Amino acid sequence: MATLGSAHRLPLAIATAGATTLALFAPAAAADVRYEPGAPGLGDPYFPDLGNGGYDVAHYYLKTAYDPGTDELTGTTTIRATATQNLSRFNLDFAKMNVRSVRVNGREASFDRTGERELEITPSRGLRERHSFTVTVRYDGVPQPLGGPIIFDLPYGFLPTKDGATVMGEPNGASTWFPANDHPRDKAPVTLETTVPHGLKAIGNGRLVRQWTAHGKDTFVWREDRPMATYLVTNSIGRFNVSTTTTPKGVPQLDAVDPAIASDPDALSTPRHTTRVTDELAGYFGDYPFTSTGSIVENDNVPPLNLEYALETQTRPTYQSPPVERGVAHEMGHQWFGDSVSVRDWKDVWLNEGFAKWVEWYWAERHGGQSAQLSFQQSYDDPPPIQPDRPPFWDVVIADPTRDQLFHRAIYFRGAMTLQALRHRIGDGPFLRLVRTWVSDKRYGNGSTGDFEALAEGISGQNLDAFFNAWLHSPVKPTTW
Repeated sequence: MATLGSAHRLPLAIATAGATTLALFAPAAAADVRYEPGAPGLGDPYFPDLGNGGYDVAHYYLKTAYDPGTDELTGTTTIRATATQNLSRFNLDFAKMNVRSVRVNGREASFDRTGERELEITPSRGLRERHSFTVTVRYDGVPQPLGGPIIFDLPYGFLPTKDGATVMGEPNGASTWFPANDHPRDKAPVTLETTVPHGLKAIGNGRLVRQWTAHGKDTFVWREDRPMATYLVTNSIGRFNVSTTTTPKGVPQLDAVDPAIASDPDALSTPRHTTRVTDELAGYFGDYPFTSTGSIVENDNVPPLNLEYALETQTRPTYQSPPVERGVAHEMGHQWFGDSVSVRDWKDVWLNEGFAKWVEWYWAERHGGQSAQLSFQQSYDDPPPIQPDRPPFWDVVIADPTRDQLFHRAIYFRGAMTLQALRHRIGDGPFLRLVRTWVSDKRYGNGSTGDFEALAEGISGQNLDAFFNAWLHSPVKPTTW
Protein backbone atom coordinates (compact mmCIF):
# COMPACT_ATOMS: atom_id res chain seq x y z
CA MET A 1 0.00 0.00 0.00
CA ALA A 2 1.44 3.35 -1.02
CA THR A 3 1.29 5.94 1.73
CA LEU A 4 2.61 9.43 2.37
CA GLY A 5 4.30 8.40 5.58
CA SER A 6 5.55 5.19 7.06
CA ALA A 7 3.55 5.75 10.23
CA HIS A 8 0.40 4.80 8.36
CA ARG A 9 1.78 1.85 6.44
CA LEU A 10 -0.06 -1.44 6.91
CA PRO A 11 1.52 -4.71 5.72
CA LEU A 12 -0.27 -6.80 3.15
CA ALA A 13 -0.79 -10.49 3.64
CA ILE A 14 1.55 -12.38 1.38
CA ALA A 15 0.12 -15.85 1.78
CA THR A 16 -3.06 -17.51 2.93
CA ALA A 17 -3.21 -20.16 5.61
CA GLY A 18 -2.87 -23.64 4.27
CA ALA A 19 -2.03 -22.50 0.75
CA THR A 20 0.03 -24.97 -1.24
CA THR A 21 2.65 -23.32 -3.41
CA LEU A 22 5.28 -24.59 -5.79
CA ALA A 23 8.66 -22.89 -5.46
CA LEU A 24 10.61 -21.73 -8.47
CA PHE A 25 14.30 -20.97 -8.43
CA ALA A 26 16.21 -18.12 -9.97
CA PRO A 27 18.97 -18.61 -12.55
CA ALA A 28 22.35 -19.88 -11.45
CA ALA A 29 23.61 -16.40 -10.51
CA ALA A 30 21.10 -16.38 -7.68
CA ALA A 31 20.47 -20.07 -7.20
CA ASP A 32 20.11 -19.68 -3.46
CA VAL A 33 17.02 -17.45 -3.82
CA ARG A 34 13.69 -19.20 -3.50
CA TYR A 35 10.78 -17.71 -5.45
CA GLU A 36 7.15 -18.53 -4.69
CA PRO A 37 3.77 -17.43 -6.03
CA GLY A 38 1.96 -14.54 -4.38
CA ALA A 39 -1.36 -15.38 -2.77
CA PRO A 40 -4.39 -15.04 -5.10
CA GLY A 41 -6.34 -13.17 -2.41
CA LEU A 42 -5.92 -11.14 0.77
CA GLY A 43 -8.24 -13.30 2.85
CA ASP A 44 -11.08 -10.81 3.23
CA PRO A 45 -13.84 -12.93 4.81
CA TYR A 46 -16.46 -11.62 2.37
CA PHE A 47 -14.25 -11.60 -0.74
CA PRO A 48 -11.48 -14.17 -0.12
CA ASP A 49 -10.04 -13.89 -3.63
CA LEU A 50 -10.22 -10.10 -3.85
CA GLY A 51 -6.86 -8.39 -3.78
CA ASN A 52 -3.61 -10.28 -4.11
CA GLY A 53 -0.53 -10.96 -2.01
CA GLY A 54 3.17 -10.66 -2.64
CA TYR A 55 3.39 -7.05 -3.75
CA ASP A 56 2.45 -3.49 -2.83
CA VAL A 57 1.19 -1.14 -5.55
CA ALA A 58 2.91 2.27 -5.73
CA HIS A 59 1.05 3.79 -8.70
CA TYR A 60 -1.49 3.04 -11.44
CA TYR A 61 -1.39 4.63 -14.90
CA LEU A 62 -4.67 3.82 -16.62
CA LYS A 63 -4.70 4.62 -20.33
CA THR A 64 -8.14 3.99 -21.80
CA ALA A 65 -10.17 4.77 -24.91
CA TYR A 66 -13.93 4.34 -25.00
CA ASP A 67 -16.37 4.12 -27.92
CA PRO A 68 -19.95 4.77 -26.76
CA GLY A 69 -21.26 3.44 -30.07
CA THR A 70 -19.98 -0.07 -29.39
CA ASP A 71 -19.38 0.13 -25.60
CA GLU A 72 -15.85 -1.10 -26.29
CA LEU A 73 -13.07 -0.09 -23.92
CA THR A 74 -9.45 -0.35 -25.00
CA GLY A 75 -6.86 -0.01 -22.29
CA THR A 76 -3.26 -0.20 -21.21
CA THR A 77 -2.71 -0.34 -17.47
CA THR A 78 0.80 0.21 -16.11
CA ILE A 79 1.37 -0.62 -12.46
CA ARG A 80 4.47 0.21 -10.43
CA ALA A 81 4.79 -2.03 -7.40
CA THR A 82 7.24 -3.40 -4.87
CA ALA A 83 7.55 -7.11 -4.19
CA THR A 84 6.92 -8.03 -0.55
CA GLN A 85 8.34 -11.52 -1.09
CA ASN A 86 10.46 -13.27 -3.69
CA LEU A 87 7.83 -13.74 -6.39
CA SER A 88 7.73 -16.45 -9.03
CA ARG A 89 4.32 -15.23 -10.16
CA PHE A 90 1.55 -12.92 -8.99
CA ASN A 91 -2.09 -12.16 -9.67
CA LEU A 92 -4.15 -9.15 -10.64
CA ASP A 93 -7.93 -8.94 -10.29
CA PHE A 94 -9.44 -8.53 -13.76
CA ALA A 95 -12.80 -9.75 -15.01
CA LYS A 96 -13.78 -10.91 -18.49
CA MET A 97 -11.89 -8.43 -20.69
CA ASN A 98 -9.63 -9.64 -23.51
CA VAL A 99 -6.00 -9.54 -22.41
CA ARG A 100 -3.73 -8.99 -25.40
CA SER A 101 -0.31 -8.87 -23.76
CA VAL A 102 1.46 -8.62 -20.42
CA ARG A 103 4.97 -7.30 -19.86
CA VAL A 104 6.91 -7.22 -16.59
CA ASN A 105 9.88 -4.86 -16.43
CA GLY A 106 9.63 -4.50 -20.20
CA ARG A 107 9.87 -8.25 -20.87
CA GLU A 108 7.02 -10.33 -22.20
CA ALA A 109 5.38 -12.38 -19.43
CA SER A 110 3.13 -15.39 -19.66
CA PHE A 111 -0.38 -15.13 -18.24
CA ASP A 112 -3.42 -17.25 -17.57
CA ARG A 113 -6.98 -16.87 -16.38
CA THR A 114 -7.87 -18.67 -13.17
CA GLY A 115 -11.37 -18.36 -11.82
CA GLU A 116 -13.77 -15.59 -12.78
CA ARG A 117 -11.52 -12.60 -12.11
CA GLU A 118 -7.92 -13.73 -11.56
CA LEU A 119 -5.20 -12.81 -14.06
CA GLU A 120 -2.20 -14.95 -13.15
CA ILE A 121 1.10 -13.50 -14.39
CA THR A 122 4.43 -15.32 -14.58
CA PRO A 123 7.38 -13.02 -15.34
CA SER A 124 10.34 -14.30 -17.35
CA ARG A 125 12.47 -14.12 -14.21
CA GLY A 126 11.71 -14.01 -10.51
CA LEU A 127 11.01 -10.73 -8.73
CA ARG A 128 13.17 -10.05 -5.68
CA GLU A 129 11.64 -9.05 -2.36
CA ARG A 130 11.76 -5.28 -1.69
CA HIS A 131 12.60 -4.59 -5.34
CA SER A 132 10.29 -2.46 -7.44
CA PHE A 133 8.85 -3.73 -10.72
CA THR A 134 6.49 -2.58 -13.46
CA VAL A 135 3.71 -4.60 -15.06
CA THR A 136 1.91 -3.44 -18.20
CA VAL A 137 -1.33 -5.07 -19.37
CA ARG A 138 -2.93 -4.34 -22.77
CA TYR A 139 -6.59 -5.28 -23.11
CA ASP A 140 -9.89 -4.54 -24.79
CA GLY A 141 -13.51 -5.58 -24.78
CA VAL A 142 -16.91 -4.59 -23.45
CA PRO A 143 -16.84 -4.29 -19.65
CA GLN A 144 -19.37 -6.57 -17.99
CA PRO A 145 -21.21 -4.99 -15.04
CA LEU A 146 -21.71 -6.90 -11.81
CA GLY A 147 -25.06 -7.33 -10.08
CA GLY A 148 -26.85 -9.20 -7.33
CA PRO A 149 -28.03 -8.34 -3.85
CA ILE A 150 -24.93 -6.48 -2.65
CA ILE A 151 -25.84 -3.17 -4.35
CA PHE A 152 -29.63 -3.21 -4.03
CA ASP A 153 -29.94 -5.60 -7.02
CA LEU A 154 -28.65 -2.81 -9.26
CA PRO A 155 -25.76 -3.08 -11.74
CA TYR A 156 -22.37 -1.71 -10.76
CA GLY A 157 -18.88 -1.48 -12.17
CA PHE A 158 -18.26 0.23 -15.53
CA LEU A 159 -21.73 1.04 -16.87
CA PRO A 160 -22.68 2.36 -20.33
CA THR A 161 -24.98 5.38 -20.34
CA LYS A 162 -26.96 7.09 -23.10
CA ASP A 163 -23.95 9.16 -24.19
CA GLY A 164 -20.97 7.53 -22.51
CA ALA A 165 -20.31 5.65 -19.30
CA THR A 166 -20.35 5.95 -15.53
CA VAL A 167 -18.32 4.05 -12.95
CA MET A 168 -19.75 2.78 -9.66
CA GLY A 169 -17.01 0.49 -8.39
CA GLU A 170 -17.95 -0.31 -4.77
CA PRO A 171 -17.13 -2.87 -3.49
CA ASN A 172 -15.47 -5.01 -6.19
CA GLY A 173 -16.31 -3.33 -9.50
CA ALA A 174 -12.98 -1.66 -10.35
CA SER A 175 -11.64 -4.86 -11.89
CA THR A 176 -14.50 -4.89 -14.40
CA TRP A 177 -12.60 -2.24 -16.38
CA PHE A 178 -8.93 -2.26 -15.34
CA PRO A 179 -6.53 -4.85 -13.85
CA ALA A 180 -5.82 -4.07 -10.22
CA ASN A 181 -5.05 -5.22 -6.73
CA ASP A 182 -8.74 -4.63 -6.09
CA HIS A 183 -8.98 -4.34 -2.31
CA PRO A 184 -8.92 -1.25 -0.06
CA ARG A 185 -5.85 -2.53 1.80
CA ASP A 186 -3.64 -1.73 -1.20
CA LYS A 187 -4.20 1.95 -1.97
CA ALA A 188 -2.12 3.90 -4.47
CA PRO A 189 -2.09 7.15 -6.45
CA VAL A 190 -3.76 6.93 -9.86
CA THR A 191 -3.25 8.71 -13.18
CA LEU A 192 -6.12 8.27 -15.65
CA GLU A 193 -5.78 9.06 -19.35
CA THR A 194 -9.01 8.63 -21.31
CA THR A 195 -9.69 9.24 -25.00
CA VAL A 196 -13.28 9.73 -26.18
CA PRO A 197 -15.05 10.96 -29.33
CA HIS A 198 -14.74 14.70 -29.86
CA GLY A 199 -17.39 16.62 -27.97
CA LEU A 200 -17.54 14.24 -25.02
CA LYS A 201 -15.64 14.67 -21.78
CA ALA A 202 -14.02 12.23 -19.36
CA ILE A 203 -14.10 13.27 -15.71
CA GLY A 204 -11.76 11.53 -13.28
CA ASN A 205 -10.37 11.89 -9.77
CA GLY A 206 -8.03 14.59 -8.60
CA ARG A 207 -6.74 17.32 -10.91
CA LEU A 208 -7.07 17.66 -14.67
CA VAL A 209 -3.42 17.98 -15.66
CA ARG A 210 -3.63 17.83 -19.44
CA GLN A 211 -6.07 17.60 -22.35
CA TRP A 212 -5.77 17.64 -26.13
CA THR A 213 -7.67 16.99 -29.36
CA ALA A 214 -6.34 14.87 -32.22
CA HIS A 215 -7.90 12.88 -35.06
CA GLY A 216 -11.46 13.61 -33.97
CA LYS A 217 -10.82 12.46 -30.40
CA ASP A 218 -10.45 14.31 -27.12
CA THR A 219 -8.06 13.06 -24.45
CA PHE A 220 -8.17 13.98 -20.76
CA VAL A 221 -5.47 13.21 -18.16
CA TRP A 222 -6.42 13.23 -14.48
CA ARG A 223 -4.07 12.70 -11.57
CA GLU A 224 -4.96 11.82 -7.97
CA ASP A 225 -1.70 11.93 -6.05
CA ARG A 226 -3.00 10.69 -2.70
CA PRO A 227 -3.43 6.94 -2.07
CA MET A 228 -6.80 5.72 -3.35
CA ALA A 229 -8.68 2.44 -3.03
CA THR A 230 -9.41 1.04 -6.47
CA TYR A 231 -13.20 1.05 -6.01
CA LEU A 232 -13.04 4.86 -5.68
CA VAL A 233 -11.50 5.40 -9.15
CA THR A 234 -13.96 7.05 -11.53
CA ASN A 235 -14.09 7.60 -15.29
CA SER A 236 -17.36 9.39 -16.06
CA ILE A 237 -17.75 9.83 -19.81
CA GLY A 238 -20.40 11.91 -21.55
CA ARG A 239 -21.56 15.45 -22.17
CA PHE A 240 -20.88 17.66 -19.15
CA ASN A 241 -20.95 21.31 -18.26
CA VAL A 242 -17.80 21.91 -16.24
CA SER A 243 -17.10 24.73 -13.80
CA THR A 244 -14.07 25.44 -11.64
CA THR A 245 -13.50 27.49 -8.52
CA THR A 246 -11.46 27.44 -5.32
CA THR A 247 -12.93 27.05 -1.84
CA PRO A 248 -12.31 29.84 0.70
CA LYS A 249 -9.73 27.57 2.35
CA GLY A 250 -7.86 27.21 -0.93
CA VAL A 251 -8.95 23.79 -2.20
CA PRO A 252 -9.27 23.68 -6.04
CA GLN A 253 -12.79 22.58 -7.01
CA LEU A 254 -14.15 21.17 -10.29
CA ASP A 255 -17.82 20.32 -10.79
CA ALA A 256 -19.36 18.55 -13.79
CA VAL A 257 -23.07 18.22 -14.54
CA ASP A 258 -25.04 16.55 -17.31
CA PRO A 259 -26.48 19.44 -19.37
CA ALA A 260 -29.88 17.71 -19.46
CA ILE A 261 -30.31 18.46 -15.74
CA ALA A 262 -28.06 21.49 -15.39
CA SER A 263 -31.03 23.78 -14.64
CA ASP A 264 -32.39 21.54 -11.89
CA PRO A 265 -32.36 23.53 -8.62
CA ASP A 266 -30.46 20.82 -6.74
CA ALA A 267 -27.94 20.49 -9.58
CA LEU A 268 -27.41 24.25 -9.54
CA SER A 269 -26.83 24.13 -5.76
CA THR A 270 -24.40 21.19 -5.75
CA PRO A 271 -21.19 23.19 -6.39
CA ARG A 272 -22.11 25.70 -3.68
CA HIS A 273 -22.94 22.94 -1.19
CA THR A 274 -19.68 21.16 -2.07
CA THR A 275 -17.62 24.28 -1.42
CA ARG A 276 -19.24 24.86 1.94
CA VAL A 277 -19.16 21.24 3.09
CA THR A 278 -15.53 20.71 2.04
CA ASP A 279 -14.30 23.61 4.15
CA GLU A 280 -16.63 23.23 7.12
CA LEU A 281 -16.03 19.51 7.61
CA ALA A 282 -12.32 20.28 7.72
CA GLY A 283 -13.08 22.45 10.73
CA TYR A 284 -14.87 19.56 12.45
CA PHE A 285 -12.66 16.59 11.55
CA GLY A 286 -9.27 17.94 10.52
CA ASP A 287 -7.78 19.16 7.26
CA TYR A 288 -9.45 18.11 4.04
CA PRO A 289 -7.36 15.06 3.09
CA PHE A 290 -7.03 15.66 -0.66
CA THR A 291 -5.77 18.33 -3.06
CA SER A 292 -9.01 18.89 -4.97
CA THR A 293 -12.76 18.63 -4.46
CA GLY A 294 -15.90 18.78 -6.57
CA SER A 295 -18.80 16.76 -7.90
CA ILE A 296 -20.07 14.78 -10.89
CA VAL A 297 -23.84 15.04 -11.33
CA GLU A 298 -25.19 12.51 -13.81
CA ASN A 299 -28.68 11.82 -15.13
CA ASP A 300 -28.78 8.06 -14.68
CA ASN A 301 -31.66 7.63 -12.21
CA VAL A 302 -33.81 7.07 -15.30
CA PRO A 303 -34.28 4.06 -17.62
CA PRO A 304 -32.45 1.97 -18.53
CA LEU A 305 -30.01 2.20 -15.57
CA ASN A 306 -32.33 3.55 -12.84
CA LEU A 307 -29.37 4.08 -10.55
CA GLU A 308 -30.68 5.30 -7.21
CA TYR A 309 -27.45 5.84 -5.37
CA ALA A 310 -24.32 7.98 -5.26
CA LEU A 311 -20.70 6.98 -4.69
CA GLU A 312 -17.97 8.78 -2.79
CA THR A 313 -15.47 8.60 -5.67
CA GLN A 314 -12.35 10.16 -4.21
CA THR A 315 -12.13 13.98 -4.38
CA ARG A 316 -15.24 14.20 -6.58
CA PRO A 317 -18.34 12.19 -5.59
CA THR A 318 -20.54 10.80 -8.36
CA TYR A 319 -24.26 11.51 -8.00
CA GLN A 320 -26.57 9.66 -10.38
CA SER A 321 -29.19 12.40 -9.94
CA PRO A 322 -28.96 15.91 -8.44
CA PRO A 323 -28.34 15.62 -4.69
CA VAL A 324 -29.89 17.59 -1.86
CA GLU A 325 -27.64 19.28 0.68
CA ARG A 326 -27.62 16.35 3.12
CA GLY A 327 -26.58 14.04 0.25
CA VAL A 328 -23.58 16.27 -0.42
CA ALA A 329 -22.73 16.23 3.30
CA HIS A 330 -22.93 12.41 3.27
CA GLU A 331 -20.68 11.88 0.24
CA MET A 332 -18.20 14.57 1.22
CA GLY A 333 -18.11 13.09 4.73
CA HIS A 334 -16.83 9.94 3.07
CA GLN A 335 -13.72 11.81 1.95
CA TRP A 336 -12.58 11.49 5.57
CA PHE A 337 -14.50 8.30 6.45
CA GLY A 338 -14.04 5.71 3.70
CA ASP A 339 -11.66 7.42 1.28
CA SER A 340 -8.82 8.74 3.45
CA VAL A 341 -9.50 6.16 6.18
CA SER A 342 -10.60 2.99 4.41
CA VAL A 343 -11.86 -0.31 5.76
CA ARG A 344 -9.41 -3.07 6.52
CA ASP A 345 -11.97 -5.70 5.51
CA TRP A 346 -15.35 -5.18 3.91
CA LYS A 347 -17.16 -6.35 7.04
CA ASP A 348 -15.99 -3.06 8.61
CA VAL A 349 -18.07 -1.03 6.15
CA TRP A 350 -20.21 0.50 8.91
CA LEU A 351 -17.15 2.68 9.61
CA ASN A 352 -17.75 4.22 6.17
CA GLU A 353 -21.53 4.37 5.98
CA GLY A 354 -22.36 4.85 9.63
CA PHE A 355 -19.96 7.78 9.83
CA ALA A 356 -21.30 9.35 6.62
CA LYS A 357 -24.89 9.07 7.85
CA TRP A 358 -23.86 10.57 11.20
CA VAL A 359 -22.17 13.43 9.31
CA GLU A 360 -25.58 14.14 7.71
CA TRP A 361 -27.13 14.37 11.17
CA TYR A 362 -24.30 16.49 12.58
CA TRP A 363 -24.39 18.82 9.57
CA ALA A 364 -28.11 19.44 10.15
CA GLU A 365 -27.48 20.06 13.85
CA ARG A 366 -24.79 22.64 13.08
CA HIS A 367 -26.96 24.45 10.52
CA GLY A 368 -30.24 25.04 12.26
CA GLY A 369 -31.82 21.64 11.68
CA GLN A 370 -32.76 19.03 14.21
CA SER A 371 -30.11 17.73 16.57
CA ALA A 372 -28.21 14.53 15.91
CA GLN A 373 -29.72 13.23 19.15
CA LEU A 374 -33.25 13.76 17.81
CA SER A 375 -32.28 12.01 14.56
CA PHE A 376 -30.96 9.15 16.71
CA GLN A 377 -34.19 8.96 18.69
CA GLN A 378 -36.39 8.99 15.59
CA SER A 379 -34.38 6.17 14.01
CA TYR A 380 -34.32 4.22 17.26
CA ASP A 381 -38.10 4.50 17.71
CA ASP A 382 -39.02 4.03 14.06
CA PRO A 383 -36.23 2.54 11.90
CA PRO A 384 -36.39 3.10 8.14
CA PRO A 385 -38.41 0.61 6.09
CA ILE A 386 -36.57 -2.44 4.79
CA GLN A 387 -36.99 -4.18 1.43
CA PRO A 388 -39.10 -7.36 1.70
CA ASP A 389 -36.18 -9.67 0.83
CA ARG A 390 -33.84 -8.14 3.42
CA PRO A 391 -33.41 -9.11 7.10
CA PRO A 392 -35.29 -6.98 9.65
CA PHE A 393 -33.49 -3.85 10.74
CA TRP A 394 -32.43 -4.95 14.23
CA ASP A 395 -31.39 -8.43 13.07
CA VAL A 396 -28.32 -7.13 11.24
CA VAL A 397 -25.02 -7.35 13.14
CA ILE A 398 -23.44 -4.29 11.64
CA ALA A 399 -19.85 -5.20 12.58
CA ASP A 400 -20.28 -8.42 10.56
CA PRO A 401 -23.38 -8.04 8.40
CA THR A 402 -22.59 -10.79 5.82
CA ARG A 403 -21.58 -10.07 2.26
CA ASP A 404 -25.06 -9.67 0.80
CA GLN A 405 -26.08 -7.17 3.50
CA LEU A 406 -23.07 -4.86 3.18
CA PHE A 407 -25.31 -1.92 2.31
CA HIS A 408 -28.41 -2.84 4.29
CA ARG A 409 -30.02 0.27 5.76
CA ALA A 410 -29.00 -0.85 9.22
CA ILE A 411 -25.35 -0.32 8.24
CA TYR A 412 -26.13 3.35 7.68
CA PHE A 413 -28.68 4.09 10.39
CA ARG A 414 -27.62 1.72 13.17
CA GLY A 415 -24.04 2.74 12.39
CA ALA A 416 -24.94 6.41 12.83
CA MET A 417 -26.92 5.59 15.97
CA THR A 418 -23.87 3.81 17.38
CA LEU A 419 -21.79 6.94 16.93
CA GLN A 420 -24.42 9.24 18.39
CA ALA A 421 -24.96 6.92 21.35
CA LEU A 422 -21.19 6.88 21.86
CA ARG A 423 -21.13 10.68 21.73
CA HIS A 424 -23.82 10.77 24.41
CA ARG A 425 -22.01 8.14 26.49
CA ILE A 426 -18.50 9.64 26.57
CA GLY A 427 -19.34 13.32 26.08
CA ASP A 428 -19.07 15.77 23.22
CA GLY A 429 -15.45 16.76 23.77
CA PRO A 430 -13.99 13.25 24.02
CA PHE A 431 -16.15 12.08 21.11
CA LEU A 432 -14.96 14.81 18.74
CA ARG A 433 -11.38 14.19 19.90
CA LEU A 434 -11.91 10.51 19.10
CA VAL A 435 -13.15 11.31 15.60
CA ARG A 436 -10.31 13.70 14.84
CA THR A 437 -7.73 11.25 16.20
CA TRP A 438 -9.23 8.44 14.11
CA VAL A 439 -8.91 10.36 10.85
CA SER A 440 -5.45 11.66 11.78
CA ASP A 441 -3.96 8.36 12.93
CA LYS A 442 -5.41 6.37 10.03
CA ARG A 443 -4.96 9.03 7.33
CA TYR A 444 -4.46 7.39 3.90
CA GLY A 445 -4.55 3.98 5.59
CA ASN A 446 -7.04 1.44 6.87
CA GLY A 447 -8.98 0.82 10.03
CA SER A 448 -11.08 -1.96 11.53
CA THR A 449 -13.92 -2.12 14.01
CA GLY A 450 -11.50 -3.43 16.61
CA ASP A 451 -9.17 -0.50 15.99
CA PHE A 452 -12.01 1.96 16.51
CA GLU A 453 -13.23 0.27 19.67
CA ALA A 454 -9.73 0.31 21.16
CA LEU A 455 -9.23 3.98 20.32
CA ALA A 456 -12.61 4.89 21.82
CA GLU A 457 -11.71 3.17 25.08
CA GLY A 458 -8.28 4.77 25.12
CA ILE A 459 -9.57 8.31 24.63
CA SER A 460 -12.64 8.00 26.88
CA GLY A 461 -10.87 6.06 29.63
CA GLN A 462 -13.95 3.84 29.85
CA ASN A 463 -14.57 0.14 29.40
CA LEU A 464 -16.92 0.11 26.42
CA ASP A 465 -17.17 -3.64 25.84
CA ALA A 466 -20.87 -3.83 26.78
CA PHE A 467 -21.65 -0.72 24.75
CA PHE A 468 -20.04 -1.99 21.55
CA ASN A 469 -21.43 -5.47 22.04
CA ALA A 470 -24.95 -4.03 22.22
CA TRP A 471 -24.60 -1.70 19.24
CA LEU A 472 -22.22 -3.47 16.87
CA HIS A 473 -22.11 -7.17 17.66
CA SER A 474 -25.66 -8.22 18.62
CA PRO A 475 -28.63 -9.01 16.35
CA VAL A 476 -31.13 -7.32 18.67
CA LYS A 477 -32.29 -3.79 19.44
CA PRO A 478 -30.13 -2.34 22.22
CA THR A 479 -32.10 -1.56 25.37
CA THR A 480 -29.28 -0.79 27.79
CA TRP A 481 -25.77 0.41 27.05
